[in-house]
Amino acid sequence: MIQAIGVVGGLGLFIFGMIFMSDALQRVAGSQLKSLLETLTKKKFYAVIIGIIVTIILQSSSATTVMTVGFVNAGLLNLNQAIGIIMGSNIGTTVVTQLISFNFEIFAPLIIAVSVALFLIFKDKRLKNTTNILIGFGILLMGMGLMKDAIGPLKDSQFFNEAIVRFNNPLFGLAIGLVITAILQSSAATAGILIAVAGSGLMDIGMAFPVLLGSNIGTCVTALLSSIGTNKTAKRAAMIHVIIKVIGAAVFLAYLRYPVQGFVTMIDPFRIERQIANANTIFNVITVLMIYPFSDRIVSLSYRFVKGTDELRREDLRYVNDGLIQTPDLAIVQLKKEIIRMFNIVEKQLVISKKTLMEYDKKLCLFVLENEIVINKIEEGLFAYIIKLTGQSLSDIQIDRVAAMSKTVTDLERVADLTENLTELSMVTYDNKMNFSEEARQEIQVLFDKAIEIFLLARNIFDTEDLTDKHLVISLHDDIESLSEDFQISHVNRVRSQRSNTQSEIVFLDALSNLERISNHSKNIVQSVTRLSV
Repeated sequence: MIQAIGVVGGLGLFIFGMIFMSDALQRVAGSQLKSLLETLTKKKFYAVIIGIIVTIILQSSSATTVMTVGFVNAGLLNLNQAIGIIMGSNIGTTVVTQLISFNFEIFAPLIIAVSVALFLIFKDKRLKNTTNILIGFGILLMGMGLMKDAIGPLKDSQFFNEAIVRFNNPLFGLAIGLVITAILQSSAATAGILIAVAGSGLMDIGMAFPVLLGSNIGTCVTALLSSIGTNKTAKRAAMIHVIIKVIGAAVFLAYLRYPVQGFVTMIDPFRIERQIANANTIFNVITVLMIYPFSDRIVSLSYRFVKGTDELRREDLRYVNDGLIQTPDLAIVQLKKEIIRMFNIVEKQLVISKKTLMEYDKKLCLFVLENEIVINKIEEGLFAYIIKLTGQSLSDIQIDRVAAMSKTVTDLERVADLTENLTELSMVTYDNKMNFSEEARQEIQVLFDKAIEIFLLARNIFDTEDLTDKHLVISLHDDIESLSEDFQISHVNRVRSQRSNTQSEIVFLDALSNLERISNHSKNIVQSVTRLSV
């Protein structure tokens, strides 16, 4: 029982240390992750290198693959780029296994003590995050040490030794490695357990290697889970990861297992921990070298497993998904694209509502009313995503950007509501056979044109974050307010002189009010962008 507590506690510290170190590495890397992905070209070799670098930063091939699936789903990557990153992630993940294969755990308390002291001394955030990397590494090593200490006495247990004998069956070892990794969602954690068990003298490389192969397949489970709810292309990216790992494991289990076991034993005959780490590195490097020339065929094969094409609904978000949440910089870039798409939809609403108010068209009116439902669903989806994004560790700049975007989404939804109001006014005038006077029609047209102009200016400023035209927005907003007041006076004069229908003039006032409010929300959007540049 004591041993079990020690193993579980050690594993918990190991995983926590790995997560803590990964988070600190991401903070230090910052927007460099985004820059790395922006350097992607059609050459798979560069994608492989980027996959290695990103996985070293994230400390998890699963995290890299999940992120890649998210990028493919968002349209940032195609499958030819994605397969390169996935192959690179398989190599990058071996770094953790190499680090824990050395007996560094004896230095864990010293690493933690020195790192915490430096953390308290440093004031600069970047330096603090750098010390957090070392703190996380120290915690990871401490967890490794606890596991080894807990497992050591088990070598005298008859029950445990009898259970270990079953690992002589490579298929059993493969299955155990797959299941443990699927549960822990970390091949590095499985490798840590394996090194702790083997380091206690309970296993040799012949027993450990199939478990290692199974853990490499098990790491695909995380990617498959992340692909649920994504588009077909993203599902194919997850399937590519599975295909690569299964082919590699099958080839090694059938043909290369004994040569690799003999080689790693030859170069380091006395340390089983190093044999396991080296075998893991050799497996992943050779698998990538083996798959690389046939990567186009692997991509084609993924189409056989995931067939068909996507049928996107208008309310479906196109550019954001949960896979991007782990990289806030990219998630924010994609969120902005989604908001620009919302701008375009609302612009169409605005233009059509003008047409319907000037000249009633039943089909256009119905289109606006149906489109309003679509916009509301897009708003709900964006706010759900923003809530998830704000749950991440964001910098002050990132928080400000997300807050400005959240405010913009609200303003856009309000503009959409106002276009719906204007469309409903056109339906009222038609149903009640009302007619605007020619003077009233001209005034509505003037104010409508200015409302559309200020909205388009706001969209352009939000898109470019260039405030050069800010003064035009303020000037237009003032013009609209002034014109609205002038037109209200004209309205009173028309009613007094009985030059127009009283009921239609009431609709006229409602139209002025809605157009003025559209101007207000457009100005609000520009003010949100202004706060970002302060």
